[in-house]
Amino acid sequence: MANRHLSRSLVLQTLFEWDFNGNNSSVAPDVLLRNIDEFAPGVSDISFMQGLLQGVIDKQTELDQIIEKAAPDWPIPKISTVDRNILRMGLFELLFADRGEVPAKVAINEAIELAKTFGGETSGKFVNGVLGAVYKELGEPGKDDQSPNKKRDVPFEEMMIEKKVGAIVYALHEGDIYFGLVHDVFGHWTLSKGGLEEGETDTDGLARVIKEEMGLDITNVKALLGETEYVANHPEKGKHRKQVKYFLAESAYSPIALAEDKTGLDDAQWFKVRDVADLNFYNDIVPLMTQSITMLMQEQTAA
Repeated sequence: MANRHLSRSLVLQTLFEWDFNGNNSSVAPDVLLRNIDEFAPGVSDISFMQGLLQGVIDKQTELDQIIEKAAPDWPIPKISTVDRNILRMGLFELLFADRGEVPAKVAINEAIELAKTFGGETSGKFVNGVLGAVYKELGEPGKDDQSPNKKRDVPFEEMMIEKKVGAIVYALHEGDIYFGLVHDVFGHWTLSKGGLEEGETDTDGLARVIKEEMGLDITNVKALLGETEYVANHPEKGKHRKQVKYFLAESAYSPIALAEDKTGLDDAQWFKVRDVADLNFYNDIVPLMTQSITMLMQEQTAA
């Protein structure tokens, strides 16, 4: 672990130089190798450092949006160069790293230690506050994790299955197509979704989820857009399979009322189809939006 702390220190030093000199990502890998050669010759963790550096650079815009959401009184330019790059590193490891390799608490604690070592007098407290806020929004992953030796590695086929449904909600209003979307605290517009209750059909569950989250009544489930499955880890449930079905569903054009108790969401709006291209989506949502727009536009043309 001491080597990993040193590795993060070298990545931070490289990010500081990268940021200070205008964010020239093309030279950052060479700067990292220069820093390794000067301050840690013979270190064996070069691939870890390269992956962390490139990950932060690639996700910089997204990471900065999250920082500004978690610390609204501190626009990115007002945060010191050291602190903002510690936050970028910490958030990248918290959100995108393999939690089996870098548990959430390790990502946060490492960032705090870097802030105490390289930042100002209040840097540790500031970094702890920002990363702690994001950690809570994520549901505090790993908070109650048991020792790995106490958990049985459940085969994929034996994992509990959690079924969820979500929808691209649309409405027709005065000749225009509108999409109802929700906005999360990480700066993305996304789809309303939730878990199915026992004995509930996809259609009934979808109607309930959209009503609870957005206050809209589904009048027509038009099409199944796609299905995904992934393995999630929960401190109580352990590893389990999440199966999600995404639908295209119609609603009347009425005011959206975002549920007050929806952790992780901060807005919900209608958007005309021509404005959707300017929104910030997660990569896996883009094909669903494209499919929906194409389907609805073709129907309008045919009519």
